[in-house]
Amino acid sequence: MIGELIIGTAAATAGGFTYALRRRHGLYRDFEGRISAAVSGATPDLWSGRERAMPCFTDHLAVATNMLPSDTFARVKAEAERLVAPERSFVPAHKKGGTVAYETLIASAPAVVALYHCDGFKDFISRVVGVRVQPTPIRDQSSLSLLLYDRPGDHIGWHYDHNFYRGRHFTILIGIANEGRAADGLSHAELQARLAGREITVSTAPNAGVVFEGARVRHRVTPILAGERRLVLSMTYCTDQRSYWWQGMSRRLKDTAFFGIRALWT
Repeated sequence: MIGELIIGTAAATAGGFTYALRRRHGLYRDFEGRISAAVSGATPDLWSGRERAMPCFTDHLAVATNMLPSDTFARVKAEAERLVAPERSFVPAHKKGGTVAYETLIASAPAVVALYHCDGFKDFISRVVGVRVQPTPIRDQSSLSLLLYDRPGDHIGWHYDHNFYRGRHFTILIGIANEGRAADGLSHAELQARLAGREITVSTAPNAGVVFEGARVRHRVTPILAGERRLVLSMTYCTDQRSYWWQGMSRRLKDTAFFGIRALWT
């Protein structure tokens, strides 16, 4: 009797897992169609064809004060600001803040998705880092996301970005909003990085951009204060979308801390 119960429970669990995987695969097919529609429907204006000066990628980090043309930034900002219900995540002694996942952006932010996937922006990032990059896979919830710091103490501690792919992996941050009582009216939530034995602070003012290789650059965001708000668009690119089985499992476990249990079925 007990053996039959165990077998029945195992079968039900396996069946539920298989059903969840099939649903996710169907969802990804729908997402691929939405991405194609976003890219074909609105090509972002990226400096109107004129050559963009390349920020220097010294020590695996580059900074641009005006990352996007004003019209493109305005469209991206308008979509980002409409997504006012992020998922909250809390990892004790490491991270607290809000996150809007790739899936939500695909469904609700076509201008943001078009920017991430457009050839012009990928070409720009490739020239900055010196190697050809491509978007990370659709199942990776951190491929494209919004990071919101708007409650006292929201922050992320010192860390490296884990690389879940066989090739190199890069992070791009674009400031969308940054309001508070620090210098120039910005918040006290500052992006800090350790480079060649020194600690630097990198601006994430609106439309400021940061490109860095997170597996080689240790970084953090300091706590935000009451009444302040910081919203950042985060993108990740890689040189090889393939991953080993243990990298895929590590990515799923990491994503559960930010996006919930559904990440296990990605």
